[in-house]
Amino acid sequence: MNLRKISDWIITTPSLLLGSAPIAVFSPFSHPSPSHLAPYTGNRRLGFVYQHLCSVLFQHSEYFGAVHEELQINHQGKTLGAVDFVVETSDKEWQHWEVAIKFYLLHHGYWYGPNAKDRLDKKINHMLERQLPFSHTNEFSASYPQFGKPSQHLLMQGRLYINPFEPEEIPTYCSGISINLDRVVGHWCFQHQQHLIDEPLFLLDKPQWITGKSEESQSYSMDAKGFVHCQSKSGTFWFIVPDDWPNNTTA
Repeated sequence: MNLRKISDWIITTPSLLLGSAPIAVFSPFSHPSPSHLAPYTGNRRLGFVYQHLCSVLFQHSEYFGAVHEELQINHQGKTLGAVDFVVETSDKEWQHWEVAIKFYLLHHGYWYGPNAKDRLDKKINHMLERQLPFSHTNEFSASYPQFGKPSQHLLMQGRLYINPFEPEEIPTYCSGISINLDRVVGHWCFQHQQHLIDEPLFLLDKPQWITGKSEESQSYSMDAKGFVHCQSKSGTFWFIVPDDWPNNTTA
């Protein structure tokens, strides 16, 4: 796993979304990646790797001081949820950051994740209506009075994909939030359409979903079951999904 390459991608890649606060259009990290990144030994699911590197970048930023991560919110012995980060700025102000890396495929007007239970409109609503408001609740204030009511920020990075063999109009909004059309840079197709792809593909493991293929990436022989994520010889990212997607619910 090339942590430095992923870290550089987080620093330089704009959000999937455009808009005013709490939407963060750009990464809050303007400094270079740390010269040395310790090996990652945690959960290798992509979201965990991404959040770990965001934590590292917060900690190595001259603009941010104290970094508090995965703050649990409890009430009457029950866990209500958690916030990703509460960080202190150089101006001694507290900020609450929710971060997410997502990959969505446009189909019949909706942006679906490879696991079709995940959808961009649902994710936006969850982040804006549930996750971010946590830091302004009475329960949060009771547990963490030192933070007051931190400003709230949402960073959602990733990539958006369209099916070139079933072209449709690309929405410019999702749940009332502008989509960053510059992040519509991937393609997808059903398995019965994959023979229409006119260049070699290379399989990507999960961390490479972010950064792309390497010299060791294996060729895709178009016989995989389920869904696969590939990159073409020319650099285009491709999701190939089962013919019953998005009516299936597993990924």
